Amino acid sequence: MYLKSDIMKNLIYFTFVIFSIALWGCQEDQFADNYPDPSKIANTTIERQYTGVQVAGIDYVVPAYWNYFVVLRITLNPWTQSIGWINTPNQYIPGSAASDAVWSNYYGILAQYREFQKVWSSSTPQQQNDRKIFNLTAAAYLYYETQRMVDLFGSIPFFNAGMLSTNGGDYNVSFAEYDGAEEIYTYMLDELKTIATELNNISLNPGFQASFNAQDIINHGDVQAWKRFVNSLRLRMLNRVSLSPAFSSRASAEIAEILSNPSQFPIVTSNDEGIQIDVYDVSTPINSSGFQQGINSAGWDGDDASKIMIDFLNASSDPRLRVMFEPGTAANGVYVGLDPLLAGNTQQALVNDGEIAYYNRSTFSENQFFPGVLISASEVNFIKAEYYLRSGNDAQAKAAYEEGIRQSIDFYYTIRENSNSSVSGSPALPTEQEITNLLASAPVNWNGATSQGEKIRLIGMQKWLHFNIVQPYQNWAEVRRLNVPQLSFWVDNSSTQTQPPVRWRIPGEELTYNEANYDAVRSNDNLTTKIFWDVD
Repeated sequence: MYLKSDIMKNLIYFTFVIFSIALWGCQEDQFADNYPDPSKIANTTIERQYTGVQVAGIDYVVPAYWNYFVVLRITLNPWTQSIGWINTPNQYIPGSAASDAVWSNYYGILAQYREFQKVWSSSTPQQQNDRKIFNLTAAAYLYYETQRMVDLFGSIPFFNAGMLSTNGGDYNVSFAEYDGAEEIYTYMLDELKTIATELNNISLNPGFQASFNAQDIINHGDVQAWKRFVNSLRLRMLNRVSLSPAFSSRASAEIAEILSNPSQFPIVTSNDEGIQIDVYDVSTPINSSGFQQGINSAGWDGDDASKIMIDFLNASSDPRLRVMFEPGTAANGVYVGLDPLLAGNTQQALVNDGEIAYYNRSTFSENQFFPGVLISASEVNFIKAEYYLRSGNDAQAKAAYEEGIRQSIDFYYTIRENSNSSVSGSPALPTEQEITNLLASAPVNWNGATSQGEKIRLIGMQKWLHFNIVQPYQNWAEVRRLNVPQLSFWVDNSSTQTQPPVRWRIPGEELTYNEANYDAVRSNDNLTTKIFWDVD
């Protein structure tokens, strides 16, 4: 068993070695200020650079203040009605701070990955053979992050982006062209299939296994876990594009191949196999201490419950209600969600008066051990359920759907058991009878749905509930793809954007400093042009 301290020693060292910048959105003097010291680049290694790729993305995986307060509180979480919020003018336009933050974070990850590729390409064939696992899994993690970006923005600079260091610091040749969203998806699906096959043939000697254990902050050197990550990520991407005419046949064939051959293409099947960054010691850089201020800052509403989510949980007597939410302080134990159609002043009065429920503090905001979830067993089962349903196998679809619900319940109660906060008290553990009643309730019961469309809605509702604010980027993508739940929003007549957008606009600095390449995508860079997989 590896020691968490071994990983953290490498992280702390690496934090001060190389943090490259995105290759656009900066003036010339900013490039000079931020370009990494060549001597430090020369002294880095495959192993340390590998950790740097993962570290660069950690604040958008493990709950952190900036992601939740600056980005999600005013964008994806209210737009999926995973939270209730106070209606205000211009609330459906992604703020520049939010889009800039997400854009910069991704291109920081990509720049780290390009440094990894640079070190990799300068290594000997023997060094590459010994460390092949680092190359395969670094690419897999990059594709996880890249999907998130494409799903937000559509076309982005990708294939030739992040090359400033590779180009010797010449920023004039380092501004990258934009690549099409479908082209990027095709490339990633091709690459992930190859990686999945290569991982089946890989073996590590004890020395390199120990190094991989220490440098890998996601799966801690567990090669089998990386196999599950890669194939589960393939399922996610294939499911995402499955309704797109250009991808539907491929999606159906490859999902069938993965699900029919678990020995060759293992996937996440249980909560114990979930892909997540666990927090072991809150005094290390890997912790969720920023979660509290991210969603529960004084004077700001980022954890109020939405009406549709509370009504859905109440209607089915779902045992997740008491572990996910707390009743308002003046609600006499009744869970009430905030109605999105009310006027802002009325909403604010309800919140101020303590009538509105909010996310359970001991489970979420004050739980400094909340993990960073990349892929969960419930998500995989809901993907399986949709595939089986559309393929005409109702029995398998029902089994996967109900197993996904059971795993979601277990997931949130396990999260709560591992919390270091007791401020919200201890909720009673769910009983088997409660779960049986839940599965038989009208809003959840599979057999009560009489059409494929109704059963797709059941799957979508459970996926939305399970994702909530924990996997917000995946949640927004799936709400757009399936149009489930069907959400109603206050109409903002003060703005040209009267309802939530279907994509984000590319940040302003990119428009300024990479204008020549941006011109190729300018006509589609708006809040109303759907991403290619959004065909509903």
